[in-house]
Amino acid sequence: MIASLKLPKWVGSVSVVTAVVIGLMGCSSNNNNGGNNKEAAGNTNAATNATDTANAGNTANTATTSFNATIDTKFGQVKITEEPKRVVALGWGDAETALALGVQPVGASDWLAFGGEGVGPWLQGAYTTAPTILGTMELDYEKIASLHPDLILDTKSSGDEERYKKLSEIATTVGVPADGASYMTTTNEQVDMIAKALGKETEGAALLKKVDDAFAKAAADHPEFAGKNIVVGAYSSDGFGAYVKGDARVDFMERLGFKNKEAVEKLANGNFFIKVSDEQLDLLDSDVTVVLPIWVDSKEITDNKLYQKIPSVVDGRSIILDKDTSNAFSTGTIPSLLWTIEHLPAQIQALVK
Repeated sequence: MIASLKLPKWVGSVSVVTAVVIGLMGCSSNNNNGGNNKEAAGNTNAATNATDTANAGNTANTATTSFNATIDTKFGQVKITEEPKRVVALGWGDAETALALGVQPVGASDWLAFGGEGVGPWLQGAYTTAPTILGTMELDYEKIASLHPDLILDTKSSGDEERYKKLSEIATTVGVPADGASYMTTTNEQVDMIAKALGKETEGAALLKKVDDAFAKAAADHPEFAGKNIVVGAYSSDGFGAYVKGDARVDFMERLGFKNKEAVEKLANGNFFIKVSDEQLDLLDSDVTVVLPIWVDSKEITDNKLYQKIPSVVDGRSIILDKDTSNAFSTGTIPSLLWTIEHLPAQIQALVK
């Protein structure tokens, strides 16, 4: 039996938390992630590449003395008439996006429990002053207010109206896009909205071009990816599942030239993740199968007798991502995308036959 997963309205239940983790690779814990210093030199390059591109456009902005931004959101137009000085970034990837644009939030959510400054190893050292780490799904509104923000970013979140109202009482809040579904804000939308809110539109456009160019180069370097079917799956304590178009992970692979497996797409039903029962694990078979472990050790996947029988696994056309790659692959920000483009294609190259 195969079921589609759609995130419900937020309630304080374990099942909802599990659904969010499966869909977003996120969690509300802020415990330290032990391996964040791995490949520090390469990670610093990703941070430098993104912030250098953003800083290149700063000169153009200094000539403008007035500030006037209007952002369309699900809850109407948000008007900003003064340059934000104290930014709180709450949405999935909002802090990393602000950092890539050259703005350091005073408060931020740590969706992947990186610990420390709440960003991935690809942005190690991006802060000069560490932010106050805030909640993710459940927010401490008094703690947010104590930071005296003049702008709150919540562009990739649940889109819950009550959450938005409470945040708007604290400071001007940029919520999800006007047509945005829960946690479905694209990278381009996130960059465009945040860049406009921060007065960094030139820098935002430069960042998006850098990613476009990196994808184009990676696809050109790997013509063997073109037209090959792929399944991007996940495994958690709830079992297996697969992502569909509209999810950042699938979009990433398609920009490299892959095609998401049609049989998976047919089961999407408006969702970005489908749950796959043990009886239907052959659905994960493809030219290439990529699996993300979520809150489980990868050994639980490799030891799974049913997983071992999937044809792509038997034939050596599957990969279980390590923690850093899985997190970067899932974050979907400019710095994490650049890091993933640098690391993931080489891992997948050997699987394509």
